[in-house]
Amino acid sequence: MFKLKTSSGKNNITGYKLSLIRKQRTISQRQLAKMMQLSGYDVDHHFIRRIENGERFVTDIELLALSRVLNIPITELIDESSSINVSTEDGNS
Repeated sequence: MFKLKTSSGKNNITGYKLSLIRKQRTISQRQLAKMMQLSGYDVDHHFIRRIENGERFVTDIELLALSRVLNIPITELIDESSSINVSTEDGNS
């Protein structure tokens, strides 16, 4: 089986941009999680932290939810400058 990660080993290409947008708006991770909860999404601040740190894969549904809560186009959450590595489960590229 293949695993997709960024060249820096992160599990998503959204975390960096999400962190930038959140900080530009002076929203804490807890506040963003609360905004998501008020919109009907069952998340906590650990969800936001893990995305921003690249520890967590992000689904298309989650991208859409984040873009709706932040009122931005979904494309703003995607860091197109990231390069992607494909490896097998045994670690071979």
